[in-house]
Amino acid sequence: PLRGKSARVIVTMGMPAFLYRWYFGAHGLKNLEQSILGFVGIKPVRATLIGRIENIGAGKRQRWLRKVEALGHRAW
Repeated sequence: PLRGKSARVIVTMGMPAFLYRWYFGAHGLKNLEQSILGFVGIKPVRATLIGRIENIGAGKRQRWLRKVEALGHRAW
C-alpha cells in the first residue's frame, strides 16, 4: 500500500482542457485517480491539464514547461 503518498498527473490533449472536464466529465482522468491510484492508497491526486497542445506557440509552450518544472521541484 502507498498510503500517505500523493500524485500529480499531467495530461496533454488536443481539445480545450475545460471542455474535457466540463462536457466530457474527465472520465479517463477520474478512472486513473479512483481505479488505479486510489486503489493502491495514493491520495490526494492532483491534475494539471494542458489543452490545445498542438496550437500553442513557443512562448506559451515555454511557460507551460516552466510551470511543470516548478511542480516537479515542489514535489521533492
